[in-house]
Amino acid sequence: MDEGVDIPAIKNVDIKLVYLKIPAVNILVVNLGFPRMPSVLKLRSYQQQAIENWFRNRGRGILKMATGSGKTITALAIAIQLDHKIGLQALIVVCPYRHLVTQWARECEKFAFQPILAFENARTWQNQLSTALYNIHSGHQKFVAVITTNSTLISDSLQSQLKYFPEKTLIIGDEAHHLGSPKLEASLPRNIGLRLALSATPERHFDDQGTRAILDYFGQVLQPELSLADAIKQGALARYLYYPILVELTAAESLAYNKLTSKIGWALLLSEKENLEIEKEDLTALLIQRSRLIASATNKLTALRKLMINRLETTHTLFYCGDGSVGTENISDLRQMEAVVKILGYELGYRVNTYTAETPIKKREQLRQKFESGELQGLVAINCLDEGVDIPAIKNAVILASSQNPRQFIQRRGRILRPHPTKERATLFDMIVLPPELGRNTLEVERNLLRKELKRFLEFADLADNAGEARVKLLSIQKRYGLLDI
Repeated sequence: MDEGVDIPAIKNVDIKLVYLKIPAVNILVVNLGFPRMPSVLKLRSYQQQAIENWFRNRGRGILKMATGSGKTITALAIAIQLDHKIGLQALIVVCPYRHLVTQWARECEKFAFQPILAFENARTWQNQLSTALYNIHSGHQKFVAVITTNSTLISDSLQSQLKYFPEKTLIIGDEAHHLGSPKLEASLPRNIGLRLALSATPERHFDDQGTRAILDYFGQVLQPELSLADAIKQGALARYLYYPILVELTAAESLAYNKLTSKIGWALLLSEKENLEIEKEDLTALLIQRSRLIASATNKLTALRKLMINRLETTHTLFYCGDGSVGTENISDLRQMEAVVKILGYELGYRVNTYTAETPIKKREQLRQKFESGELQGLVAINCLDEGVDIPAIKNAVILASSQNPRQFIQRRGRILRPHPTKERATLFDMIVLPPELGRNTLEVERNLLRKELKRFLEFADLADNAGEARVKLLSIQKRYGLLDI
């Protein structure tokens, strides 16, 4: 084993003891293959450097790379090199969603091995896994790979098997920021010493303790960190055009916004005073309420109609929606997604379908194929397309819901920049709500709250091919709130 790989944590496992505890099963050798690097694949320099640094860090670390820059491929390349160095016996990949399990399975096929997909009904995978683990310990099988979901990870069906994984096992946490929640973090196997986390944004929003838990388990963020700018510069992500669309709130929405902002201001003021510290959850709840108000702003629908009436011949367009409700004279109590589908499909005749967490996996694959072929011109999605979903054919995006969560902000914009043979560059339309004019008492609070959010928009504008045009469009917000220094 090379220097930097002999992890003390994996030496503490008593292999003989584990072997004796495994229930007796019929010996059935399952030939699932072993990871091999595809002959047509060539790693980029930043991927090779990240791999080297993971080994130098004694088999621990977090890959913090921009969405679409090849974290999955880098992780599988680590598994291959790990086998060359120590003889890898098992691989566990933990994903937050079911669709990411199937997506990982497709990637594994390119690397010449077939993993056990451990999710949903345990009867479909538990016996296969226990048999494979028995065969490994008895010498009848050399390697097993398992891909599972966060929800299955915490289940008894998988927890009961984790203690039987062999010494030379690698665990990969995909979209690892999810694993910082108390329940998930407590379910991560401590007997597995080789650990790798993948996330464009490993920091958990408003959760320092959860972020620390991720770092404690997986290890430090490895160099090089690959930002969006780095990925575009190296050709790992596509270039793009960026068009901010500024949207005003209605009178009723402005009134509600002002009330929430006043409450947020008081909450921040009280939190700074001794013995009057407001609960963090209360402040977060107010911020979430206001964020939802912005996400579901009624005038976004008017802006969408105006934009798309001149783009009816376009294809490969993704529409990101919020999870709030909108209300107009003609649309009442409809979720924003449903309102968008009504405008695009029924009014404008644009061929779209919805893509949500409730969409069955089989149908998602059908939608993806129809979208890539152009049979479907657009997909209308909410949060399930924020993370990990690989649809590189996306050429255009209309973002109706701009999240204040930095992770979602980065994920949504990075989603359309994945390279594709038919894509020279992407086009992004970003709906940004202009906060209403506020009184003197709340102006300073609002300016501080807006500073970080506006900075992200400006940074994204600066990376666009039409940076000057995009910057000018955002200038009105900077002037209104005296943020010209950003």
